[in-house]
Amino acid sequence: MNPEALSTARAALLTPYGLDDAQLQRVFGEIMAHDADYADLYFQYSRSESWSLEESRVKSGSFNIDQGVGVRVVAGEKTAFAYSDDIGYASLSDAARATRSIARAGGNAAARITPSKAGAPSHGLYEALDPVSGFSDAEKVRILERLESFARAIDPRVKEVMGRLSGDYEIVLVARHDGHLAADVRPLVHIGLTVIAEQNGRREQGHIGGGGRYDYAYFTDDVLRGIAAAGVREALINLDARPAPAGEMTVVLGAGWPGILLHEAVGHSLEGDFNRKGSSVFSNRIGERIAAPGVTVIDDGTLPFRRGSLNIDDEGNPTQRNVLIEDGILRGYMQDSMNARLMNAPVTGNARRESYAHIPMPRMTNTYMLNGDKSPEEIIRSVKRGLYAANFGGGQVDTTSGKFVFSASEAYMIEDGKISYPVIGATLIGNGIESLKHVTMIGNDMKLDGGYGVCGKEGQSVPVGVGQPTLCIEGLTVGGTA
Repeated sequence: MNPEALSTARAALLTPYGLDDAQLQRVFGEIMAHDADYADLYFQYSRSESWSLEESRVKSGSFNIDQGVGVRVVAGEKTAFAYSDDIGYASLSDAARATRSIARAGGNAAARITPSKAGAPSHGLYEALDPVSGFSDAEKVRILERLESFARAIDPRVKEVMGRLSGDYEIVLVARHDGHLAADVRPLVHIGLTVIAEQNGRREQGHIGGGGRYDYAYFTDDVLRGIAAAGVREALINLDARPAPAGEMTVVLGAGWPGILLHEAVGHSLEGDFNRKGSSVFSNRIGERIAAPGVTVIDDGTLPFRRGSLNIDDEGNPTQRNVLIEDGILRGYMQDSMNARLMNAPVTGNARRESYAHIPMPRMTNTYMLNGDKSPEEIIRSVKRGLYAANFGGGQVDTTSGKFVFSASEAYMIEDGKISYPVIGATLIGNGIESLKHVTMIGNDMKLDGGYGVCGKEGQSVPVGVGQPTLCIEGLTVGGTA
């Protein structure tokens, strides 16, 4: 456990409201007086802001402060949850009485609230920075102005530049009925860029972003120039793009952000709750081959400074590097405590929630595929005719069937082993479990996305990361406009 984070969390979330360990123990005493299996208290303080630039002016900004506590009790497969923006002993007692109604008759003694057990793993994946209050408003506006100026300077065809800067600062404290007490201080920054370019009356867009668990000092001129160049490049490429053809064909996925297809089409189906309920296409398939040889998929919440990383998950457990698929064989699922207990499986540090007002559930952190042994050039040369999807826009998946639909924001035709002309309007349609089986070549150029992923599940949104090397997949259906 990070003692500095715990001290910060106590000072922000307990001391101002007259709470101490003895009072938390009494709250758990009320809850566990009935035979519940698990209970936790999730305290959170957050500050967030966003700034938007359009037509060379910062036209809007928002700022929000929120704090509160969520009280959760689990008995069997049942969960009772209550939350309050009033952090105080009376509110905790009221929530405890409301949630314990689900518990079975019986009695358990309350656990003593103590810091994490000695020797428990801990992480220091990012600094306890406060981007929101650590920089002046003028400095934040200047970041957007620099980004715009870099984008406009690249090419005269750039007609409009829109930017959005956001920052978050969170302090969380998790107290559990088993005596575990854990805390984290979480910074997060993000910048988004939309570029509109025009040529011969045609207008096209490019979208890009970046960030991570830093403060705004991360956005140096070099970083902003890189983001601007990528956004302008995509818009200019699309100016010359032809309508995408349709039909079944070989598809080569680019490295990095195209891993969002892996996240959506495969990752959600490997979350423990879907598999415990039998609603996933991967339910009861541990140890079976579900993908082509060479396909190894990892979910890793321990990557320094990454958007999807956490020092602890939202049940107070250290995040982990979890091997989900190894050389094509299914090895495990992502778990929170409830689903792990019910499935007799280890907790993997994947419990996540949007805020104190939401219950945790198994969620991804940073999900990516490991390298293969082929160069990207070798993969392209192997394709007689196909589509190269260099970057993606949005998409969706049905976790029950595994079917997915994704739109490519930057794509090209491959002809006779060479990238030929750009295309626009391409969508990829397929089935996650079948697509994994038809991976024929895996590149040696794995990279992670630039830091802009947001994952939605059951109405909750959390930051995530994705990544992959260049991949060749046979037999995907391409929906086009030609």
